[in-house]
Order: sequence, then C-alpha cells, then structure tokens
Amino acid sequence: MEKRAYELFSKADREVTIKVIPGHFATRHSHVNYCVDMTRVKSGLNSAKAAAKLFAERFCSTPVDTIITLDRMKMVGAFLADYLSNTHLNKGQDIGVITPELSGDKMILRDNFLPYIKGKNVLLLTASATTGKDANSVVAGIEYYGGTPVGVANVFGGNFECSVPVVKLFGLEDLPDYASHAAADCPLCRKGVKVDAVVNSYGYSKII
Repeated sequence: MEKRAYELFSKADREVTIKVIPGHFATRHSHVNYCVDMTRVKSGLNSAKAAAKLFAERFCSTPVDTIITLDRMKMVGAFLADYLSNTHLNKGQDIGVITPELSGDKMILRDNFLPYIKGKNVLLLTASATTGKDANSVVAGIEYYGGTPVGVANVFGGNFECSVPVVKLFGLEDLPDYASHAAADCPLCRKGVKVDAVVNSYGYSKII
C-alpha cells in the first residue's frame, strides 16, 4: 500500500508536507478513497513549526485565549500558541493548549479545563476536517461550556459550512478526486473492493 504513496507540499511552505495513499479506507465517519497521512506535521519538529507559523499568519488578528487540539495536534498547537503570543493582538497572552475528551460526537470538559473555555476566545486546531462533523460538534461544545469559538484551523479540510472562519493548509483542490461516502453508500464496497486499512488520528492499520 505504501508503494502507492506520494507527497503533497504546501504552496506556502514546502516544509509542510502530507502523504497521500490512494485506495479504500474506513474512517470513523465514512469510507474514503485516500488515506491522508499527516505524521510528519504532527510529529516532526520542523514541519510542525512551519504549519503553526502558517496558521498564526492567518489568525494573527484574531483574539485567542485557548487552543483546543484534536487528532494528536498538540505539538503544532504549542508552536501556534507561541507564535500567536508574539503577535500584536495576542502579544504577551498566556495562551492555553488543551485536548478535551470526545465521547461519540460530543466534547467533554472536566472541571480542571473549564477555566480555559468559559469566557474565553477559543480556536480549534485539527489535523483533518473533511465532513466538518467533528469540527462543528466541538464548536457547539465550546459554546455550550461558555466559550466563544473564533475559528477552525486544520491541515487537510473539505468544503463544509461552519459558523466561524475555517483555515486549511490543504484542501480538496489539492486532491480533486478525493471522495468520502457513508459506509452504506460506498461505491468501492458495492464494487467488491476490499478495505485496505482502518484509519484514525493515530494512523492506519492494514487489513490483511
């Protein structure tokens, strides 16, 4: 499967790169025809810093008190907080970076995290938001816990609607034949094409 993989580079900074693998993959919400591997952005120092800088350039005029990270994006979140805290609007701000629990599609905040959300301006940072289901659910959760959502930053994203600005480093224009379907409506399943791997934020597990 990895022999089919190739890299996509950000037009803004070639240090930010993702690996894409064509095939048939099952995610939590859907079946997709590409696995988008963001391990380097999540785990590599230089790529994580470069991605954070690109996000910071887009949100430098946005008040941010807290960054919520999903999909193992905490390294990028820490760099993003550092960049934002050195901009004119957020200069000197002690920006919090937290990762809440998700139960199904709902965000759960324990009591110790509530001060980071209630009455705060909150930016959501994710690796992938193609359908927008999780992103919109977390935005609603921020409002439920008394915070003000100010934006969604994601590495690879689809064209979904959201009540706050959405910034993505890669989109469907970079992978124009990318397709996502509910499992029951998956055309590859209907053709009898086996699932190559199960994919989540930790990576992929091949199905032998």
